[in-house]
Amino acid sequence: VLLAAELLLPVSGPVSLIICIAAYLVVGAEVVYEAFKELFTGQAFGENLLMTIATIGAFFIQEYSEAVLVMLLYQIGELFQSMAVGKSRRAISDLMELRPDTANVMRDGQLVQLHPIEVKAGMEIIVKPGEKVPLDGTVMQGNSYIDASALTGESLPQQVGPGSAVLSGSVNTSAPLQITVTKEYNESTATKILNMIEDVGGKKARAESFITKFSKYYTPIVVGCAVLLAVLPILFVKDAVASEWIRRALMFLVVSCPCALVISVPLSYFGGIGCASKNGILIKGSNSVDALAGVTAVAMDKTGTLTKGQLQVAAVEAQGFAEKQVLEYAALTEWYSDHPIALAIKRAYGEELEQQPEQSKEIAGKGMVARLQGKRIAVGNAQLMELEGAAYAPYEGGGSAVYVSVDGVYAGRILVKDQLRAEAGQAIRQLKQLGVQNITMLSGDSQAAVREVAEQLEIDARGELLPGDKVEQVEQLIAANESGKLAFVGDGINDAPVLTRADVGVAMGTIGKDAAIEAADMVIMGDDLRKLPAAIQISRKVSRIVKQNISIALIIKIGVLILSALGWSNMILAIFADVGVMILAIINAMRTLKIKLPQLED
Repeated sequence: VLLAAELLLPVSGPVSLIICIAAYLVVGAEVVYEAFKELFTGQAFGENLLMTIATIGAFFIQEYSEAVLVMLLYQIGELFQSMAVGKSRRAISDLMELRPDTANVMRDGQLVQLHPIEVKAGMEIIVKPGEKVPLDGTVMQGNSYIDASALTGESLPQQVGPGSAVLSGSVNTSAPLQITVTKEYNESTATKILNMIEDVGGKKARAESFITKFSKYYTPIVVGCAVLLAVLPILFVKDAVASEWIRRALMFLVVSCPCALVISVPLSYFGGIGCASKNGILIKGSNSVDALAGVTAVAMDKTGTLTKGQLQVAAVEAQGFAEKQVLEYAALTEWYSDHPIALAIKRAYGEELEQQPEQSKEIAGKGMVARLQGKRIAVGNAQLMELEGAAYAPYEGGGSAVYVSVDGVYAGRILVKDQLRAEAGQAIRQLKQLGVQNITMLSGDSQAAVREVAEQLEIDARGELLPGDKVEQVEQLIAANESGKLAFVGDGINDAPVLTRADVGVAMGTIGKDAAIEAADMVIMGDDLRKLPAAIQISRKVSRIVKQNISIALIIKIGVLILSALGWSNMILAIFADVGVMILAIINAMRTLKIKLPQLED
């Protein structure tokens, strides 16, 4: 209001000065205070000092309204900046609400509220409808729906019941659940995510580190140049007008303020990381964003990454017996076994096993032999069939074949395979659409099993690899991929060394082991492999926006700096080169919060 009065009313001289000083104190007192405070804390050369020198200098050359206008627009830019940073931080800070402050613990039949850090593994907790799950655990009683969207980005609630695993940070939506704690406070999913978020700021990208160092040296150099621009012409140029050269030097200071770069570059990365977190993708720092943006090759594990990591019966091939009978014989023979293949066969049988085998014996490394209703049933591998003298048909395809014989007569075989993830095919297609053509599966499984999955997905594959072999293979792939970065996706403890060696390590979070998550640069929550191309797309968008902001800011500022030094500019253009460019850069940076991802197929 005071500035408008000075500009619109017919005032001049001392009256104009008084009005402008009052207006200046209203909008600029805080900036001046911060500038002088920084002088005594060793941080003198910041944007506050540049603005203070430029505006106070403008008063000395009687450019009163310009001084107030510069400070006003600078404060508007600062307000806009704080709003943008707040919005960007909220995208990540929402995750900070994952972990509740209390847990309802059952003690001697009574419900007691404790801080989650006091709850030990094995204790029973009660989670009421609407409450967050405080610690990872297994449901013992109750059936409900769990909202894990804050963790995984998956909007549909998941049905849970006795035996279901639940993660801390998810919300119980419909009915009380009695849960046995499996991981203590410091090892729970929510705590690990929060620890990763707290570490994000310390892992700066190359551009971000450059801007930090750049601004440290840039500001004192600019102040020195402005002093020289004001003093040297007065000393050495004939008929030089002191006020004119001081005005040019002040404009030089206004233009040179590096806030557009200092603010927009970190803001772009922070916004991108926030956008990723909303979609169930946890990127551990801006350096990882840069690395993901440069990914042109991907290697990945098979079990638990491309496949579900759970064996299922794919087919039953009977010879002289009904398929149902062969499956029943196998399920009854495997009655006492907890081997993953045995569990898959019993699940496939589907009916309750009412009769137990009369005798049951394990043949080490070969299978099981049992006596059922007076018959000798053998269930196992080819070596067991040879011991039984059964003329079996060898299987050479992917997966595992479980052979069944009855009294030494071959009855058929059960094919057990790890099922391909439903989204794996779409994830591979999206990666190829992003230009990632070199996709290789590295697995410890048999060549036949690896080849079958690779053919379905149309990717390269290498099987029968030990953890050390995977590291060697990744090093070869990195050497062959000279033009870009290589990402490795894995989920198990044995993947930790190769996750560390790859340019970008990606862990599948929910089923992933802690060692893999700790070693990775990025964690996919919810185990949806389609989030890998989504993360690459977010990172590339962030990288483009950072480069745009740096280019725009430097080109405009250098151009106006030259014009100011030559006297071909004015204070309005100088203000645009500072505040205007900062606002443009912030608006551009905020686009990282609204990155559109490819639509996911069902």
